[in-house]
Amino acid sequence: MTASLVYLLLRQVLQMLTQLARDGGAKDVELLVLRHQVAVLHRQVHRPDLEPADRVVLAALSRLLPRPRWSAFFVTPATLLRWHRQLIARHWTYPHTRPGRPSVDQHVRDLVLRLAAENPTWGHRRIQGELVGLGYPVAASTVWKILHQAGVDPAPRRSGPTWKQFLTAQAHTILSCDFFTVDTVLLQRIYVLFFVEIASRQVHVVGVTAHPTGAWVAQQARNLLMDLDGRVTSLRFLLRDRDAKFTAAFDAVFTAAGIDVIKTPPQSPRANSFAERWVGTVRRECTDRMLIIGERHLAAVLSEYVAHYNGHRPHRSLGQQPPNRPPQVIDLNAVRVQRRPILGGLINEYSQAA
Repeated sequence: MTASLVYLLLRQVLQMLTQLARDGGAKDVELLVLRHQVAVLHRQVHRPDLEPADRVVLAALSRLLPRPRWSAFFVTPATLLRWHRQLIARHWTYPHTRPGRPSVDQHVRDLVLRLAAENPTWGHRRIQGELVGLGYPVAASTVWKILHQAGVDPAPRRSGPTWKQFLTAQAHTILSCDFFTVDTVLLQRIYVLFFVEIASRQVHVVGVTAHPTGAWVAQQARNLLMDLDGRVTSLRFLLRDRDAKFTAAFDAVFTAAGIDVIKTPPQSPRANSFAERWVGTVRRECTDRMLIIGERHLAAVLSEYVAHYNGHRPHRSLGQQPPNRPPQVIDLNAVRVQRRPILGGLINEYSQAA
């Protein structure tokens, strides 16, 4: 009985809607659809985000719609009245200003940072005095705040050398060493011991072996000191990692020559960055591009590559000059540049033709 009644009512409603559409009541049907869509949106959006233009349109339409029909709005009458009060308040209220001191002009900030950069020994009070002399009455606390926000350290920290300046000044006294490995075609791992003079970037490959021992490493250290001869007195530090192959006998060889051994922190290859960078270079340019058969083959390859590295390959830190060759100026209009292949054409060298 109930189902039949619901069916009859639904049928009558549909007939009325159809009749309205036939009689030109399409607008009424459209209004019903729009009202239902608004009801759906009301269930999904609890608080719509309105732009100022939306508020103006709704406020204007509210004057055209009778108050009993204001239920069509998705905002309440109290909201419309609140918008009106806020509009009046903004109209009659003076512009809001931030409390406290006025902001400092950007050109003054730039001048403070410039003075700090050009004068590392100047503190914030010295900079403030210079600004007063230039006609900028800025408080010392303001100068300190500008420096602090820009991440500029106080004068005692800025006056000292940077790490780059310190290492550059100490580079001529530092020698770095490390191992790198090469796997042969027969899957044999060969160890290469090398040293790098950090100041000149000159590399010394002192030994190639498949079975490195503490005694072998110490002997290679003695051989290196004999090859360096008179330059040993200019060296002050040896930088190495904590590999077990560097035994006490190895350190004693350098300590006897007046060279202090500095160990890098555990698992920190960047602390020995010069050696690590050379390992990457020799692998990219040489060992990763050819097959190595054995120790003798690797020793011959590295000997030729090290001669190229020290005598011809340019280095950015040396002004694009090799470690063991003085700068040369070539007149390309008067001479001819010739190519000389290295390692069977794996690397090319260019020089002035005789």
